[in-house]
Amino acid sequence: MKLVLTCEHGGNYIPIEYKALFINQEAVLHTHRGFDLGALDVFKTLNPLADFSIYSITSRLLIELNRSLHHRNLFSEFTSELSQAEKQKIIVQHYKPYRDAVETAILNFIKEGETVLHISVHSFTPLWKNKKRRVDIGLLYDSRISKEKTFCKTFKAKLQKANTYGIRFNQPYLGKSDGFTTYLRKQFPNNYLGIELEINQKYVQNNKMPDILKVMLLNALNDYK
Repeated sequence: MKLVLTCEHGGNYIPIEYKALFINQEAVLHTHRGFDLGALDVFKTLNPLADFSIYSITSRLLIELNRSLHHRNLFSEFTSELSQAEKQKIIVQHYKPYRDAVETAILNFIKEGETVLHISVHSFTPLWKNKKRRVDIGLLYDSRISKEKTFCKTFKAKLQKANTYGIRFNQPYLGKSDGFTTYLRKQFPNNYLGIELEINQKYVQNNKMPDILKVMLLNALNDYK
């Protein structure tokens, strides 16, 4: 099994040519709306296990790498009013290179007869619409795909041996909702497992996740290598 590791929302960088769209928006860029706090830290911890890995530090508020081109939230309120030509430029410069690199890597592994496990690393805000989310780690997958379901059940069991974190399936989001893994499942209906790893941002300090959490994830994932 080949491990593909990605992190779509690793930072809140805005390219110079688009900074004018975000004047006086530094506060927003530093919240969960701008990027996934702590996600890149986890990605870097797991990265030594990967056969292919890639991350983005461009803010999701420029363009949302984890959404399909047709999704209404592909562009945020800061970029949604741009012309179609300007939007297409962002797609060509920032969206397609990232997504195409992942898709090509997976295609090459499958051509070699390999099965691909894709872990997409994310984090989520502890409060949503003034409600506290009662999950620490979410494992998102498509429940209709038996290989993904089996992996998540086994992975959860490994994680629970080492900690008291609340681990849930398909929380706080559904694994079959529009996203990069959902798209890739359609491209590779065989020999591809797409799992989104979601971690509660309540554990983040200075954009870092706790070492104990990262080591726990690293050890559990290492069993598949």
